[in-house]
Amino acid sequence: MLRYLPFLLILALWIYAFVDCLNTPEQEVRGLPKVAWVLIILLFGEVLLGPVAWLIAGRPRTATARPGQGTWVAPDDNPEFLRSLGRDRDEGAQG
Repeated sequence: MLRYLPFLLILALWIYAFVDCLNTPEQEVRGLPKVAWVLIILLFGEVLLGPVAWLIAGRPRTATARPGQGTWVAPDDNPEFLRSLGRDRDEGAQG
């Protein structure tokens, strides 16, 4: 069973890169047109050149999210939420 592991890992990487390339919008693909990346992944998948090239050079870069730029922040880290709790508590004590 252990002798099949390298083949399964190569197959898994090949399939992942192929599906990732197909699901990536055309305008986000870097370097080459999407059709060229699909062909590279399919033709050079057995020797890992195609999938690795896609992951390094063709896949779109993901932007790092910073708090305050429309990203979700946990309630205990959100100053606006904490202020609203204080307002609710003050209103409850008065009424």
